[in-house]
Amino acid sequence: MALCLIRPPGCCGVAGGVVCGVICGVVQTADREELVRPWGKGYFQGMSSSYAFDPPLAELFASDASADLLTPQDPSPVAFACLDGAAPAVLICDHATRYLPRRLGDLGVDSSALARHIAWDIGAEPVTRSLARRLGAPAVMSHFSRLVIDPNRILSASGSMPLISDGLEVPGNRTLSAAQRQRRVSSLFKPYHAGVVRLIEAQLARGVTPALIFVHSFTPMMAGVARPWEIGLLWDRDDRLTRPLLQALAAKGIVVGDNEPYSGRATQDYSLHAHAESRGLPYALIEIRQDLIDRPQGVEHWAGLLEEALAPLLRDDRVFAPTGR
Repeated sequence: MALCLIRPPGCCGVAGGVVCGVICGVVQTADREELVRPWGKGYFQGMSSSYAFDPPLAELFASDASADLLTPQDPSPVAFACLDGAAPAVLICDHATRYLPRRLGDLGVDSSALARHIAWDIGAEPVTRSLARRLGAPAVMSHFSRLVIDPNRILSASGSMPLISDGLEVPGNRTLSAAQRQRRVSSLFKPYHAGVVRLIEAQLARGVTPALIFVHSFTPMMAGVARPWEIGLLWDRDDRLTRPLLQALAAKGIVVGDNEPYSGRATQDYSLHAHAESRGLPYALIEIRQDLIDRPQGVEHWAGLLEEALAPLLRDDRVFAPTGR
């Protein structure tokens, strides 16, 4: 199935027109030259060879007959917001929803479990939308549960299609054949990340080098231990945006984790390495504690705090200066 995205609402103005023009194309070939033709020959050049992506970015656009998991009644696996935003940033939300494709039923998991963090990042999607609107930056979000396939795990990771998540068995993932696994990759994982690539390329097409802002959330407790951080910032080798953002948030009295409660150096993670580190784009991966953003008031409060900290940094040339790597 080729990636074919419907022109979303809110595409207007010069920036929106360029963004929509790039996003709404249809890619029907895996050939490298055809893939990059709409944007010039630069996308896959200069990428760090130290990252072994699974799958490689070029494979995201390949035609695949196994991409037949979704029915006409299922939503697209990728959603966009604020496509007319002109800020030099792209917001990315990997775990935005708990949606299960119709053909998969409930995976053998009851509705109360599907409301938990194992199925999605609680509060991350509304924060992403609010922050995108406040910053005037485009956003891209997944539209499938991480229990089906986790868009932030390399395909060879055990958590890609988890058998157990935080102690809960997922029966629908127990005896997957290679063909069944490939259907999920081709129908969900690849179209979502192809959408991320296209949104980044849309910014580059209008002459803007975007900072990537990944939005996630984490549980207040893990294994019976309280987590003290209100926000965590994850990074690997590039701290051009993360370091000053950490300082700005700490100056507001916020309890900020530096590569806590997770690490940006985790080798099983996909998005940060594939879309940011490999390209040399500045980024910040933001983890917000879920009890702070599980209600609309909290969403707006924390989106506002992040806007205050991020907006000046997106105007700071030092954030976008080459790293020399």
